[in-house]
Formats: sequence, structure tokens, C-alpha cells
Amino acid sequence: MVEVCNLCDGSGLRIVQEDGRQVAKSCECRVQRRVARMLERARIPRRYEHCTLDNYESGYRGADKSLKAGRLVAQRFVEGYPVETDGKGLLLTGDIGVGKTHLAVGILKELIVKRGVVGLFYDYRELLKEVQNTYNPEVAATELGILKPVFQAEVLVLDELGAAKPTDWVWDTVAQILNSRYNERRTTIITTNYANSAGLIAAAGSGETAARRAMREETLGDRIGERMLSRLQEMCVAVEIHGKDFRQSVARASFA
Repeated sequence: MVEVCNLCDGSGLRIVQEDGRQVAKSCECRVQRRVARMLERARIPRRYEHCTLDNYESGYRGADKSLKAGRLVAQRFVEGYPVETDGKGLLLTGDIGVGKTHLAVGILKELIVKRGVVGLFYDYRELLKEVQNTYNPEVAATELGILKPVFQAEVLVLDELGAAKPTDWVWDTVAQILNSRYNERRTTIITTNYANSAGLIAAAGSGETAARRAMREETLGDRIGERMLSRLQEMCVAVEIHGKDFRQSVARASFA
């Protein structure tokens, strides 16, 4: 049985006194239901539903200073949106398991809840698969039907950019998405395990992980094309995060 709000009796409106007059205003429950619908439509995966900026782990023993710096950038981004950010997004790069997706989801959720933005989360590989599936004549969805919400979302989180094997079709699809959002000055938050320049890979030095060393020969430009990487430099503020894989070093799964 659905619980009825005891403030508005389920109508979604409350009658309040303002300057000696009775005025109808939206009840808190109506606002909460609207926010819940917006969060659901954002397609945030269940694995990341718990992620907020408040519970982002950056102060554990041995944590790299860049984690706390990344958390601070994320909070300032939310506080400055949309006037100070002026259509620019964030490019979160760095090692596997340092919480880039956690930060991106935390930002998205706060913008939905506090700013009422229309947000959308997509895993880069999953998005490409959905687009490819539209080429199957037995699938009712169309390429435009999949990409239109991606083009039009006020804030888009594109997770794991560069993770798919680069091909001409992949590059064309990435270009279509990024160019559309660039031209409309829509905010895009991107996470990637690939450095956005060869210099950043070299700068990691002895502290880089095995996964990062395996990527040494490839940058984000290699994965999405140098032209699109250049476009990203205009669209997003780059935030580099280093550190150990949190899932391996701190948050190992157990039945305890």
C-alpha cells in the first residue's frame, strides 16, 4: 500500500498563508517524487546508486593527495554550476579504481537534486553496443532514438571513454556525440583510464600501477582520435587522479 503524505493528503499541494492570503504551493513530497523520477531516468547503475560526494573515500591511510584534490574540484563544480562552469565539463583521468566514476556519479546526483538538471549516465561501451544493435533489423530501436537523449541531456556522464577498441566507426560515433554537445555548450563529465597526454603517463613515474603501465603506449588520443581529444580540451577541465586501486587495497569484497 502506498503511503499517503500527511501534509497534503496525497494531492501534492499545500495551502499556506502568505501576506494574509492562502496560496497553494508544491508539497515537499511532490518535489521528492520528482527528484526520484529524475534520478531513475538518469540511468545510474545500481552499483553506483550509493555514490555521493560525501562518501567519496579520500582520507584513508596512504591515500594519494590527488584524491582529496579531485573531491574538492567536484564540489566546487557543483557549487559553481551553471554560471561559473559556463558549459564546461570535467575530464577525470587516472588509475583504475581511484573513484573516478564515484566522483562523476556524485556530481550528477547533486546536480539533479540541488539544481534540478536533466542528467544521464552512460557507460561508453554500453552506449556503443546499443547503437550497434539498432543496425539489427529485428531491433525496434533506432540510432537517433538512442543518441538523441545523449545529445540533449543537460549533463551527461560518459564513463570509461576510450575503453572500446578504436575503429573508424567508433571514432565517427564519438565525434558525433562530442561535436553535438560541444556545439550546444552542454556539460559533459567524462571518466577514462587513459591519460590525455603522453606526458601525464610518463609523469606517473614509479607510483603507476601495472594497469597503467600496460596502457603506457596508448593515450586517450590514441583511443578516440587526436582531433576529438583536442575538442575535449575545450569542453572539459582535466582532473588527474592517482593512487592505488581502492577496490583491491581497501574495499575487498567479503561475506564477513
